[in-house]
Amino acid sequence: MRIDRYIAQTRVIDIESTDFKGALSELLNACELPKGKKLTKKGLLNDLLDREKQMTTYLGGGVCLPHARVPMKRNYMIAVGRCPNGLSYEGHNEYQNIRYVFLLLAAENARSYLYSLASLARVFQDVACMQRLNAAKTLPDFRREVKSVFGGDGAKPRQRHNRFNNLILKEAAKIAKGANCTSVLVFGDTFGGGVEVGRVFKDFKTVLIAHGTSDSASERNDIDAILPIRSYSNHRFSQLRSAVLIGLTRGIFSSNERLCCVGGLPQSNQFDSITVVDVEREFQTMLMQKSNMLPSGVKAEVVERVLAIATELAVEGREGHPVGCLFVLGNADKISDYTKPLILNPFYGYKDEDRNILNPFMDETVKELSSIDGAFIIRGDGVLVSAGSLIHAPDYNHNLPSGLGSRHAAAASITQVEDCLCVVVSGSTGQVTLFRRGEMLPLIEKALVRDS
Repeated sequence: MRIDRYIAQTRVIDIESTDFKGALSELLNACELPKGKKLTKKGLLNDLLDREKQMTTYLGGGVCLPHARVPMKRNYMIAVGRCPNGLSYEGHNEYQNIRYVFLLLAAENARSYLYSLASLARVFQDVACMQRLNAAKTLPDFRREVKSVFGGDGAKPRQRHNRFNNLILKEAAKIAKGANCTSVLVFGDTFGGGVEVGRVFKDFKTVLIAHGTSDSASERNDIDAILPIRSYSNHRFSQLRSAVLIGLTRGIFSSNERLCCVGGLPQSNQFDSITVVDVEREFQTMLMQKSNMLPSGVKAEVVERVLAIATELAVEGREGHPVGCLFVLGNADKISDYTKPLILNPFYGYKDEDRNILNPFMDETVKELSSIDGAFIIRGDGVLVSAGSLIHAPDYNHNLPSGLGSRHAAAASITQVEDCLCVVVSGSTGQVTLFRRGEMLPLIEKALVRDS
């Protein structure tokens, strides 16, 4: 989603207030709100403050993202403010760390509201993008950087390849042709300034595996599709397996394809490896029904977000240790026949929009609740139905490797009895495993979770 088209230069300001309420008021004054009895700046300010009391919109990293739905014709309106000295709000210490406030107003009928929040959050997680915003000295400079960053302009010009890179690309094209590959995957993080593949793969579908938002948002005539990966394992084959899985769920690849992957060490500006992947062989246990990779009603974006959170829990954990947890995605009404609560449901009573896993403000909530025994039950559209749920599915026959515990057994069983998908994080090793139809697919091997 192109966020920059909703950011006008006049709505990018330097905030003079020292408190959060005053900052919101300044941002609202910069917005051209539609005139009407239903919408007033005072009423909208109170709504934003009420939401803040229920759940903070501070995302960390110096960024606050207050947001609301309002009755207006345009889909979105964004106002941005700088506050280099932080803000104060009801004595909460985290507001002193705020350096940027991004106010997002969405129309009541805007369908992609959560995706807009997620698009903004991905930019804030991109270190290169935030460095560019931090480097802006004057307000005009800041306005240009905001427009540029959210428009997807790369931080650096793409570099031309040296002779060795050109040789690798040409050999990769030959290997792809000789192996009857249909697509070529290129790791975008190999180059700090972006990847330029030119027309060397013109006979193949070219897919970019992008870690940074600036990479994924850039318009590239030589790229057919982009697979953004957030915080996955640093091991190249784990990244490749995750990228192929996401490509399958999105329909970019099919089960009968063979893929050629070209990559190198991150930020090395040097390609050094070529890998060929036979999708059906790699994912044979997942593809018994080739047209049904995802459970009915489960969106690919939801699977991607769950995988990202699960992998962050495995790699980063809480207080330096991996946290074991289980996510079950599918028809919650049918899954509930095989679950019972271990605790009072922490998501009960909240609006679907506020408890949707696609909402970036749910990341920390899910991570905190992951330490509770039991599973997260998630609807196909991303709504978190419950946490701390005990799964008591029938014990079907499943051959699990030794060393796997009750979470893995529960995931294998529930995915056999119901059309659902499970993601398991091992608390002892940090291994991330996907389960579908009782079969398991390791996404991060336990030996690869840490660099040490």
